[in-house]
Amino acid sequence: MDLAGKRGLVVGIANEHSIATGCATMFRAAGAELALTYLNDKAEPYVRPVAEALNATLLLPCDVRVPGQLESVFERIAQEWGQLDFLLHSIAFAPSDALHASLVDCSADGFALAMDVSCHSFIRMARFALPLMSDGGSLMTVSFYGAERAVEHYNVMGPVKAALESSVRYLAADLAAHRIHVHAISAGAVKTRAASGIDHFDALLDDVRAHTPARHLVTIEEIGRIAAVLASDAGMTLTGSTIYADAGFHVTA
Repeated sequence: MDLAGKRGLVVGIANEHSIATGCATMFRAAGAELALTYLNDKAEPYVRPVAEALNATLLLPCDVRVPGQLESVFERIAQEWGQLDFLLHSIAFAPSDALHASLVDCSADGFALAMDVSCHSFIRMARFALPLMSDGGSLMTVSFYGAERAVEHYNVMGPVKAALESSVRYLAADLAAHRIHVHAISAGAVKTRAASGIDHFDALLDDVRAHTPARHLVTIEEIGRIAAVLASDAGMTLTGSTIYADAGFHVTA
């Protein structure tokens, strides 16, 4: 997991407990230089301490719903670095009324917004990263088991994550000639700020723990180690796959 000399962008840190934080921590431990983003002014005080602890070179605002903000992030990276070796996309959002409704009751607008923020933003990032990855690179996004099985209370995020995982496969095929590898990390259930928005999430955690072979939940650092491998040269033989970082939960009945 040697990332010395590599530069990476991490999008999706909300606070120190985020999956993206665990990944960024492992990237930095392996020697990478990092650029991090925060959602807005309200989120910055929670993200800045993480950036300082990791000695991040750049800390930039990025709300993919705001026209021009994502473009500005990549413009700044182009100005400061001129290259990018890896990218982690760890953002997801659905309006409350869409997230808490059964899928059959999800509005078209709610579905479209969830798809735009949680899935299409990864495609946009791939497009902006392409000219910065002239020597190849790695694109990673974070998914969940609800993409392939109906998980109670996951609702609209299930189809959205399924689309995200499918996008990984198509991007892997599109970008193979550029030596850019694309991965989805299907993370085990972790108690993060984002996950707390799912109804009865504590019950979901208990169920996942009970059905995981070792009867324990994964940590953000354990997920991060998988991300670090995928960002390194060791991960370059893999592309287009969904990699499970869930302590084996997905193999149980």
